[in-house]
Amino acid sequence: MARLILFNKPYGVICQFTREAGHASLADFVAVPRVYPAGRLDTDSEGLVLLTDDGRLQNVITDPRHKLEKRYWVQVEGEARREALDSLRRGVELKDGPTRPARVHAIAQPPGLWERDPPIRARKAIPTAWLDVGLHEGRNRQVRRMTAHVGLPTLRLIRFRVGVWDLGTLRPGEWVETRADPVALYGDKPLKGKG
Repeated sequence: MARLILFNKPYGVICQFTREAGHASLADFVAVPRVYPAGRLDTDSEGLVLLTDDGRLQNVITDPRHKLEKRYWVQVEGEARREALDSLRRGVELKDGPTRPARVHAIAQPPGLWERDPPIRARKAIPTAWLDVGLHEGRNRQVRRMTAHVGLPTLRLIRFRVGVWDLGTLRPGEWVETRADPVALYGDKPLKGKG
């Protein structure tokens, strides 16, 4: 069985085990040997990071060929108009090529959401909106680049689900360990990777 840790990464924490430029790292929160992040989350993003000791499972989680959906709560600057959301749903053209279509819905602020430290910048004259965004790919800063492309700059980004795993009741800096069998979850087709 693969070892799997679900961690709620706080804002400002780098998604690696070594410190860099004065930022806290995963090692400041998860003192478990021989686990590694399956995918990354930007330093200024928050939420679910999966860590595992199993290369096959890491591959299932990170490789877009496995079509594992990543879901985000995204607070954007501006009004979430239908035209902008429809553009995201069709996919947009970024500098590194077109994106796959995204699953996007305008939502109310997620209930029970923690305050960010530091808080986001607020402008009284400019409204904000929340989106639920689902992607099957994971380019560098992709959600932020997509929302900016349609005129909705991202103010806050929280990944709340990866495939079958979600944040549940984890608060920032908390983690829980579970067991995961890649074959039970995704069938017995051969997967590349160590493990």
